[in-house]
Amino acid sequence: MVVCGDDALAHRLAAELSGVYGERVTLVVPPARDGRPRPAVPGRAATLLGRVTGVVGRTAGANGGAGTGSPPGAPVRVVRAPEPDDEALDEAGVAGATALALVYDDDETNIHAALRARRVNPRLRLVIRMYNRRLGQRLEELLDQAARMGNGDPDGPGAAEATTTVLSDADTAAPALVAAAVSGHSKVIEAGGLLLRAVERPPLAPGDRDRPGARTVALLSPARPDGIDGDGPVMLPDADPAASGGRGRIVLERVHYPGAPQRAPRLTARSLPLGSFFSPRLRWALGCLAAAVLGLAVASWLVTDANPTHAAYLSLLDLFAINDPAIGQPLGRQILQLLSGLAGLLLLPLLVAAALEGLGTFRSASALRRPPRGLSGHVVLLGLGKIGSRVLARLRELDIPVVCVERDPQARGVALARSLRVPTVIGDVTEEGVLEAAKIGESRTLLALTSSDTTNLEAVLYARAVRPGVGVVMRLYEDRFSKAVYRTLRVSHPRARTRTRSVSYLVAPAFAGAMMGRQILGAVPVERRVLLIAAVEAGSHPGLAGRTVAEAFEPGAWRVLALAAEGAGETPRPPDGSADGGDAHVLRPDDRVVVAATRQGLAELLGRRPVPRPRSDVG
Repeated sequence: MVVCGDDALAHRLAAELSGVYGERVTLVVPPARDGRPRPAVPGRAATLLGRVTGVVGRTAGANGGAGTGSPPGAPVRVVRAPEPDDEALDEAGVAGATALALVYDDDETNIHAALRARRVNPRLRLVIRMYNRRLGQRLEELLDQAARMGNGDPDGPGAAEATTTVLSDADTAAPALVAAAVSGHSKVIEAGGLLLRAVERPPLAPGDRDRPGARTVALLSPARPDGIDGDGPVMLPDADPAASGGRGRIVLERVHYPGAPQRAPRLTARSLPLGSFFSPRLRWALGCLAAAVLGLAVASWLVTDANPTHAAYLSLLDLFAINDPAIGQPLGRQILQLLSGLAGLLLLPLLVAAALEGLGTFRSASALRRPPRGLSGHVVLLGLGKIGSRVLARLRELDIPVVCVERDPQARGVALARSLRVPTVIGDVTEEGVLEAAKIGESRTLLALTSSDTTNLEAVLYARAVRPGVGVVMRLYEDRFSKAVYRTLRVSHPRARTRTRSVSYLVAPAFAGAMMGRQILGAVPVERRVLLIAAVEAGSHPGLAGRTVAEAFEPGAWRVLALAAEGAGETPRPPDGSADGGDAHVLRPDDRVVVAATRQGLAELLGRRPVPRPRSDVG
């Protein structure tokens, strides 16, 4: 298998394929990034962290054994090339490869490489990273059609394997980041038509069982008086979650809807009401003037004996001073003309004021909004890049109040924030007054999603100084530094919610599953580990076929959650004893099941040779 990329996702994906699935991997990276990880802790970030507490050294030492290298498995061959051209793909062996992942940060680079690779090897399974979702769908259709034509037999096995999968790291990571930031909004996973949500529950009392439709899939780390975690979480514990030793639980629960699931509303710009163009005082003035004009028209009708329409027309001409003088006409008509001219003089400044106020309202509507007075309980989103834009869209779909902070006014998410009328502060978060402008003191959570570890850490430390209890979710690059930050902040503020996330860690399992020919339906973060939800054939592993749903379970590796739907109009059969046999159903080789599995457990279920399990799934 071949992985081409220029950032952390390429290295993480290569380690995933090698260490978890035991595949032979060739990694194509630019010469300046030869596969070695970045420095463990940036100097400025380490200095900032050292200001909080001296625990960093102890926690970093305690975690020194869990480095960022790949777990034991097949070696990774590194090819250095400035771009994935024909020469680089040939040196990487794409012509004989089973799958190719193109995970460059630039969509255009990935598209060009995908077209070259499909021409070289029509039987190649392609996994492409793209931010543009609409273009990605069309690219999938184009490359799949090219594969069918290139294989000669459109219905042959080679054409069936030569699939194209376009994934977005932003779309894959955004739900997990939102779920980590917003309490009370559990992550919802659609697994073959079955809607599941991951929620944190207290320990079960002795003798209690999970309620129907729920499965305990992980036990959280035990709390210690010093605030430092002891043992890590237990993934997929045995069948008796009550024997958890007082640990909290991560439970997958079936989500019941009274009707069909509703599609998320489209994110469109909100139109301005017409009344916003006129202030209350201006509306009163215009109303009084309109009444005066109406009165003049009625008086003209009575004095001149003209029909009402003609009388109103003459009054308007007099108002705008474009009518001939009423010389030689009755005295009443002359008086009305003078009154109409006076009313016209009063009308002119009002019309100018209305135009200026409307222009000001339009300009403020097209500009970024400022946080309103009295705002509280909101989420402060730091960074409006690719990841931040997707997270902002998710937050607004959930109707969660949010204030954005972005240094670059030309960032891709600024236009989205403007169209959604989301309050946005343009400025460097490291400067004084920027977070105060975003009302960090009244916020509920800070989402620090910039591409700089230093900026994210500095923002979090400042936010905790302003409000110690604010929840924080940080996007951090380096693994050991991320764990040191996480545990130090937990020691310093044990009652505040703290989460650290790596985007490459969150999305690498989905990309690896697509390269293996299996689509990962969802990923559930459990502290610093991840649990995968996937659909597999029961005949792919001897531990599935021939067993009942209740027996198809390997502690610490995988558990069957449901029988996947066989037809487009069918619904999955949940293993809760409530429908179609439930736990007593005996799995047939052709049954398709939805499973929760660790990364190593999923590799075993897919028929790959098991590899030594690393001590930690941290990412």
